[in-house]
Amino acid sequence: MNSPLHVVVLSASPDNPSKTATLADMAAREIAARHSGAQIATVNVYRIGTGLTSAIMRSDVDDRAERALETVEHADVLLAAVPVYRGSYPGMFKHFMDLLDQNALRRTPVILIATGGSDRHTLVVDHVMRPLFAFFHAYCAPTGIYASATDFDGATLTNPHIGQRISQAVDDIDPLLRAW
Repeated sequence: MNSPLHVVVLSASPDNPSKTATLADMAAREIAARHSGAQIATVNVYRIGTGLTSAIMRSDVDDRAERALETVEHADVLLAAVPVYRGSYPGMFKHFMDLLDQNALRRTPVILIATGGSDRHTLVVDHVMRPLFAFFHAYCAPTGIYASATDFDGATLTNPHIGQRISQAVDDIDPLLRAW
């Protein structure tokens, strides 16, 4: 393809700096390092505002929320990154996903990323996030990325094994990106 690879980070962390954003940024940089000219965009559902939160249907969103939705819908690669909240992804993330076009992510390579307070939430990637993206017919990397609070010092990743998982997840989707 002649167009640049559009990598979109869909983040659902209200914190800044964020452990969740750290992992997503690492994955985005890894993809960009492998695919020259890749363009990275970030959509944080907590930064969109009332144009998203007050919307009941897609027709209710404002221009800012519409641009965010379209950015995700036109991703060549999506990095979905969420902190675990009460055993799942945050409700704001789910609300955003509810407003996406049902067919927009069909065949889109997706890397699933989650962070949580402890290892008790490790399975959130496979038991909560993966089914959501299966509904959208996205191609999820078999390797999911999860890190707990003990893997960080503040928002700095200290566990090298998580970096290896990020590389493996990018390896998983690389065959789908050969056209770029």
